[in-house]
Amino acid sequence: MPRVGFKELFRLGHVVADGQLLRYAKGDRGYTSRFENAFAETMGVEHVLTVNSGTNALVAALAAAGIGPGDEVLVPAYTWVSTAIAPMAVGAVPVLVNIDESLTIDPEDIERNITPQTKAIMPVHMLNLVCDMDRIMQIARAHDLKVIEDACQAIGATYKGRRVGSIGDINAVSFNHYKNMTSGEGGAVLTNDDRLFTRARMFHDPGNFIRGHERNNEPLFSCLNMRVSELTGAMLDAQLARLEPLLTRLRRRHRMMAEVFEDAPGVRLSPHHDPENAVGMAVMFDREADARAFGQLRGFERLIETDRHVFTNWEVIFSKRWFDPRMNPYQWAKRDIEYRVEDFEKTLDILRRTCRVALGAQYPLPIMKFRRRAVARALQRAPGISGKALA
Repeated sequence: MPRVGFKELFRLGHVVADGQLLRYAKGDRGYTSRFENAFAETMGVEHVLTVNSGTNALVAALAAAGIGPGDEVLVPAYTWVSTAIAPMAVGAVPVLVNIDESLTIDPEDIERNITPQTKAIMPVHMLNLVCDMDRIMQIARAHDLKVIEDACQAIGATYKGRRVGSIGDINAVSFNHYKNMTSGEGGAVLTNDDRLFTRARMFHDPGNFIRGHERNNEPLFSCLNMRVSELTGAMLDAQLARLEPLLTRLRRRHRMMAEVFEDAPGVRLSPHHDPENAVGMAVMFDREADARAFGQLRGFERLIETDRHVFTNWEVIFSKRWFDPRMNPYQWAKRDIEYRVEDFEKTLDILRRTCRVALGAQYPLPIMKFRRRAVARALQRAPGISGKALA
């Protein structure tokens, strides 16, 4: 989570003093428009649309991509539940896919789950760990599927020289309190496709027909109100300059902490799809008991215990209910969609034996060095782990 301080306070004070809280009140001169232009340049995309949450960024992206009733969307079984709920908001159904040891969606299981009704893949860059986007894009193009990256937990992270959230057809990020940038709540849709951007912008604003936007020959429609105010735009405009320094600290601390595990038997770094630029870290133990023990240490977290991200706790998905039975997406599905826990034992086994390692970007470096030594001592004492001291 980035620091929030005087810079944000100054921007917010300026908006309040100006008295123009609506994002469109000042046109392209407002903080929100300024942020969108700067963020698009940072992310390497043509278009950015700021919306009021990461969840709604996913919904708007799906709607823009033409995903709707009867369609199936492939989502990983390890993610925040919004990834699975978003397809339901446009009438489609989520189909769960196993993860691999990288903690991201398994390309092999993607291929196993493609049906004639599959219309999109939603890879999720969890914990600042990046998906195998080359393989995912290859699969998508072979099957004529849209790719909607959920980069909500990995703003600014890179995959082979490109920012995640810039690779798929239309993608989403989140500015929730715990993300790499924050306005408390908020999100954005990112794309290089003019038509998809036009459709997302229409979808997010019931008043889009009076804004004077270029429609790119797209028939006019309106849907939900997902707009942000200038208060959100001001926060994000202040936050953007902090993003790259945050990522630089995370890269350095990743290298520092990774050394602890290099010679430790019984544990290894979880594989990463761009290890030279890693800004997130997880470690996988041979034994579940060791992972459980390390999950109790400060700065570690055993992933199976973060129940909000594990599919077995998504009651809203397992129940197959929606706000009104007549609008239930499962009644529009072309086949019976099943969520059987036994089909995801691979995912559960990985989560039982894997711990996230907090890289402490906001902590002073001496604290992280102290934590590194504590981890080294704990590795020596762990049951089933022996070997030379890790200093």
